Amino acid sequence: MNGSGHEYITVLTIAGSDGSGGAGIQADLKTIAASGCYGLSVITAVTAQNTMGVSASHQLSDGFIREQFETIFSDIRIDAVKIGMLGSGNAAETVSELLERLDGVPVVFDTVLRSTGGKTLFPPEELAVMKERLFPLASLITPNLPESAVLAGLERVPATRDEVEECALLLHAGGARSVLVKGGHSEGGECRDCLLHEGRFHWYVNPRIETVNTHGTGCTLSSAIASQLAKGLDLPGAVERGIEYTRLALLAGASWRLGNGHGPLQHFF
Repeated sequence: MNGSGHEYITVLTIAGSDGSGGAGIQADLKTIAASGCYGLSVITAVTAQNTMGVSASHQLSDGFIREQFETIFSDIRIDAVKIGMLGSGNAAETVSELLERLDGVPVVFDTVLRSTGGKTLFPPEELAVMKERLFPLASLITPNLPESAVLAGLERVPATRDEVEECALLLHAGGARSVLVKGGHSEGGECRDCLLHEGRFHWYVNPRIETVNTHGTGCTLSSAIASQLAKGLDLPGAVERGIEYTRLALLAGASWRLGNGHGPLQHFF
């Protein structure tokens, strides 16, 4: 902010970089800008990926993750945080220590475990660190259906309404304050997202959009929710607006073509 201007509303994304621009830091920053906020970033890992998948990932050091954060934090107010790909238990530990300094700042944690193509992006043996250190600090976690099953210790992916709600309750019992179980991986003509917040379930049901351009959907949704929280909305309202923005971005990008696989959403529709 300069002496005569208005203050920016800021959202810090802590995530991995996607050189193809569809997911990760790049999708986050597009979403934050489209939502009327100013994007800040701390990069945890650099990936080599395209619309066909992730071919390689390089983890940045915990010290450099910390240095990125410290340099931003020393100069710029942070109004909300979105966490995406962390890549390791050490990174999760480092990020948790940094977030403890942001008293009262809303945090949306997109629990990225695997890429769309199936590449592991967080070591399964280190999940306990993620859950113990980051779940209690997050205002909201946003696992998709397969991730929710892994994080809740279930043997199979929840399919029915009751199973999804039970899974959300298990995640809450495991330390998460609020849980949004995303329904994009479910079958049928509707996408059903389930929010557990302050002991109540909120269901958001929308027609499924037929498109192959779904790369970065989870990154986009979590960043959109974080942006709305930064602007002062309550959690159910922020989730509703985040889902609507993501739905419209999917719809706007459905007829576009980029690459030979799963293309990106159209963030600036």
